[in-house]
Amino acid sequence: MKRSHSILIKSLLALPFFLLSIDSYAQEEKAGASAQELADKLANPVASLISVPLQNNLTYGIGPYNGSKYQINIQPVIPFKLSENLNLITRYILPVVDQQDVIGENTHEFGLSDATVTAFFTPKTKGIILGVGPAFLVPTATEKFLGTEKFGVGPSVLVMHQGKGLSIGFIANQIWSVAGNENRADFNQFYTQLFLTHSYKSGASLGITSEITQNWEGNTTLITLSPNVGAITKLGGQTMQFAVMPLIPIVGHSDIRPDWGLRAVVAFVFPGS
Repeated sequence: MKRSHSILIKSLLALPFFLLSIDSYAQEEKAGASAQELADKLANPVASLISVPLQNNLTYGIGPYNGSKYQINIQPVIPFKLSENLNLITRYILPVVDQQDVIGENTHEFGLSDATVTAFFTPKTKGIILGVGPAFLVPTATEKFLGTEKFGVGPSVLVMHQGKGLSIGFIANQIWSVAGNENRADFNQFYTQLFLTHSYKSGASLGITSEITQNWEGNTTLITLSPNVGAITKLGGQTMQFAVMPLIPIVGHSDIRPDWGLRAVVAFVFPGS
């Protein structure tokens, strides 16, 4: 695991230089405008656009045993057109986790964690973009300590404003467990992500994100801050977005708060959908 972390760290450190070298969309004004439009759509969590982001998260110094965790979230976004004025945007998060010394000294867990499925109903509006719908917690974990063994449900909401090159808003959900293993603790958690992103004609973007997770059952709060840089390019005929950011812990109990973290995102984009 240490060797894989070393390789991942080197890759993450090299990624900003790769991003700065991307100029495939900046050769023509038309291509640049198209790239910026696509970057703006990707900054909108409920844009009518099919994408498959792979979000890689690496955190160190977790809890009393100084644990480490590598988690890749497979996050496809699939839109459905319900009418001329209403879309349904479905978002899926399937985490794969490899962690060491998190639940105890000399412990190691690897496998799927619980999945989250969110459905946003998004009417066509001017100025403010709105999305509302249900969020589901699905007990897909393959190891006891990687999941809750609970099925959960609750509301989700998105509110944002977007102009050309600027996106600002938040996405949030509150999920309660409603079924599952009675011997496991109930799930009662609030999550929100606040974001501000500025895009450029080249398809590059700069932004800042804050994530807040409130576990009401365990009475713990975790807040992280993440300045980020991203870019859009094409590899062969496939449109892709790359982004990299630190995960800076601001608030968190010593049992769950990491010392530091890094996130790298590779998103496969299908703009013609």
